Amino acid sequence: MKKKTAIIAGAAAAAAVVVGSALWYFLGRDTNNNADNVVYVNTVEMLTGLGSGNGSVNRFAGVVESQQTWEVQQDTEKTVKEILVEVGQNVEVGTPLFTYDTAKMEQDLSQAQLDLEKMDNDITNTKSQIEQLQKEKKQADKDNQLSYTMEIQTLETEMKRSEYEKKSKSVEINKLQDSIQNATVTSEISGVVKSINNGNSTNMYSGESQAFMTVLALGDYRIKGRINEQNMGSIMQGQRMIIRSRVDEEQTWAGTVTNVDMENPTSGNDGGVVYSGTSDSMTQTSNYPFYVELDSSDGLMLGQHVYMEVDNGQQEKKEGLWLPEYFINDVDSDPYVWMDKDGELVKQSVALGEHDENLMEYQIKEGLTEKDAITYPEDGLEEGMKTELGEYGQMGQSNPEPAEMPEDGGEMITDEGIMTDEGAATDGGEVPPMEDGTVTDGSEMPAEDGTAADGSEMAPADSGADSTGTEDAA
Repeated sequence: MKKKTAIIAGAAAAAAVVVGSALWYFLGRDTNNNADNVVYVNTVEMLTGLGSGNGSVNRFAGVVESQQTWEVQQDTEKTVKEILVEVGQNVEVGTPLFTYDTAKMEQDLSQAQLDLEKMDNDITNTKSQIEQLQKEKKQADKDNQLSYTMEIQTLETEMKRSEYEKKSKSVEINKLQDSIQNATVTSEISGVVKSINNGNSTNMYSGESQAFMTVLALGDYRIKGRINEQNMGSIMQGQRMIIRSRVDEEQTWAGTVTNVDMENPTSGNDGGVVYSGTSDSMTQTSNYPFYVELDSSDGLMLGQHVYMEVDNGQQEKKEGLWLPEYFINDVDSDPYVWMDKDGELVKQSVALGEHDENLMEYQIKEGLTEKDAITYPEDGLEEGMKTELGEYGQMGQSNPEPAEMPEDGGEMITDEGIMTDEGAATDGGEVPPMEDGTVTDGSEMPAEDGTAADGSEMAPADSGADSTGTEDAA
């Protein structure tokens, strides 16, 4: 886990070095080969974050919320008559939150009671009829006994059905009476009203709770943030986080990621990223909430907005000057960096000290100061090239030379695809034949005598016939 975290941290830090110039570096550099080539440099102070420049890491927006949240769902069969609290109001156990309209319930109750009374009368009448038929049956002759028996059984069946309907109606009446008596919904926890959804919020993908009312419990806090699907790998469960105040950068808290909720995505563009080494796409993507449990919440307020960043040891105070390892060339032999000297690029030898594997940095003991300006190593750099201080963090050549065809038979990317030193395109395009009459995909070309390599005859190019031997109508 530690090694994986270090790799992620290094990648994020590397990207952050050019955060101010990512689009410029990849898309905006001059492609005119006749233009003057300038190498843009930045001071070590800016690149390592000792100043106010590019030494930033991924940060995520977060908000302080309660560990416990109570969501009050509205009974969809009822109508809310009055809301008795406001957002931000403190409530205790038993505090009235809202009431339902009981007018319709009272009307339904009266009708149900009338129905129940009618059912009682019907059952009483049916019992009387059964008793009368039983008396008549005793006095009837044998030929009519069966007729009385069938009529009595029919009435008994109707009475059982009426008794069942009476029980159902009684349950309905009890439910209506209970709803009327409990028309006022009270709070089950002590806390603060976070939200009230009175019908104005209908977007289920808005990221907000769709409950009618949400109450946050008072007590321990946690931090809720959002991670975009494009930078999902930078946040993992169990990861240590640094929480910073938006007002005072020096005021920090510590915590641990307890959950990355993959089950409840929301739509958005930024994923909660405040600033990052990689730019998010402007297309609509999914964001996922993650939660940080705090070691201590002293000094935090419920609803407070904060910044969060992965704890890679950046708060530890280290002596001397430390430089990301990707700026250093030939680490194992004669380490040097590309540095500006009087407006020209030079190889500056440096003496290395300790190596921080977590942050992927080397201690610079000699050869470099915070005020020196350096650039990121790339192909085509040479001593004596003109240098300029890059605005907004630009680094690298303004007009790099295009890549040349390798001499060892390797591949080169061109506008037409990948070309080899044999002149063959690997993207499926047309290729010239080789000296033995074959193309690079193994197929054969016709010989000079008009025959194919397999012995079949081929039409000469000027014979007016096509390759199938049919003559041209012309």
